[in-house]
Amino acid sequence: MEPGGALTIILGICLSCLALLSAWKRMHKEGKLPPGPTPLPFIGNLLHVSTEETFKSFLALKDKYGPVFTVYLGPRRVVVLCGHEAVKEALVDQAEDFSGRGELASIDRNFNGFGVALANGERWRQLRRFSLTVLRNFGMGKRSIEERIQEEAQYLMEEFRKTKGLPFDPTFFLSRTVSNVISSVVFGSRFDYEDQTFLSLLRMINESFIEMSTPWAQLYDMYSSIMQYLPGRHNRIYYLIEDLKDFIAEKVKTNQATLDRNNPRDFIDCFLIQMEKEKGNPSSEFNVKNLILTTLNLFFAGTETVSSTLRYGFLFLMKHPEVEEKVLQEIDHVIGHNRIPASEDRMNMPYTDAVIHEIQRLTDIVPMGVPHTVIRDTQFRGYLLPKGTDVFPLLGSVLRDPKYFSHPDRFFPGHFLDEQGRFKKNDAFVPFSSGKRVCLGEAMARMELFLYFTTILQNFSLKPLVPPQDIDITPRVSGFGNIPPTYQLCLVPR
Repeated sequence: MEPGGALTIILGICLSCLALLSAWKRMHKEGKLPPGPTPLPFIGNLLHVSTEETFKSFLALKDKYGPVFTVYLGPRRVVVLCGHEAVKEALVDQAEDFSGRGELASIDRNFNGFGVALANGERWRQLRRFSLTVLRNFGMGKRSIEERIQEEAQYLMEEFRKTKGLPFDPTFFLSRTVSNVISSVVFGSRFDYEDQTFLSLLRMINESFIEMSTPWAQLYDMYSSIMQYLPGRHNRIYYLIEDLKDFIAEKVKTNQATLDRNNPRDFIDCFLIQMEKEKGNPSSEFNVKNLILTTLNLFFAGTETVSSTLRYGFLFLMKHPEVEEKVLQEIDHVIGHNRIPASEDRMNMPYTDAVIHEIQRLTDIVPMGVPHTVIRDTQFRGYLLPKGTDVFPLLGSVLRDPKYFSHPDRFFPGHFLDEQGRFKKNDAFVPFSSGKRVCLGEAMARMELFLYFTTILQNFSLKPLVPPQDIDITPRVSGFGNIPPTYQLCLVPR
């Protein structure tokens, strides 16, 4: 035998032994993981999990393995949590253990662990604390968030009147108005509705959210180590987000050149001032990279989630005209037609509040939740989750938990009303997630949804182009997000 051939055989034997030893150690360490289907080499559990219907596949596995199970998405191991009890026990009762941000490979190469949404450890703590403070106080002592929403809603009414009752697609009408609210916070001003740069940004955000929800993105999240080197549609999201980053980087440069430390204009200015304060602190996370990516996190989330919920809300109301009629009556009774709706009206409008909650529940904008990871070896329900294990808290399974919602798959505002017709809270209402990673913009989003729905329905009634029973509410795409179907409607002045 040739010396080279013998060496190859010896190396092959050594590598095989190392592989077997590694597999044995992994099995020994993971012996207390929750149950789940047996994975195959490389493909994991792809025979059990469809990349086109991942959420539904998980629910089917829940029926077999229970509310907590382990699944292999390709070589990636994930623990899945289903139902209110399991998700609450992890994200609330063991909040610190589950506080890490899990891998979201399809956008991780844009963020690399920077920016508040995808950061971990001390970086996440510093950025979250700062961002919450600025959003809560608005940091600049100018007009309140509510005033900005009310003003923007009136601009929207002007645009809606221009449709003259003719059919139109509401997608970019809604994304423009909602985006202008968060734009006024992070950039210090709103955009004109016909601003071509603004429209281009909104298209990029809309397309990014769609791309994140395609089967291509699911495959990338499973096989990122390979697919990052391959051409194809899975790369589109990378370039869309890079273009958004470039836009914000230019905004940051403009603010740096015109910064008045005594008069901050927006979130970017507040962050720049904090950078200046902490420039001598070696452990500070206040740097330009975190500024750009945190601003992008806020701008993206503050645009797409609320506008998608409003688009879905129109569909639900047109499909259930009796619900719309009751909301119109409550608006007429409480607000009337002579003043602008205010957030304080909510407490006197239990039915409208319940309808908005039910819209959010069934819209289920991020059904699988954003991945978490355990920051240390964690005991959970008798299992051992090794440090770094990614966890999917299925928010959609909580929002449709039959223990908490009597008609989980139906549009039924009564889920949020007591026998006297008063608004009733429901612990399983978690569209913003829960625990330490709960959505930063929850308070703003809740205010936006109430003020936009009431303002729109104060001025217009919704007219579908097809009979209510023919309205299809099936998501256009369902993956990371549930993307509302494309449709047209008419707005009839009241």
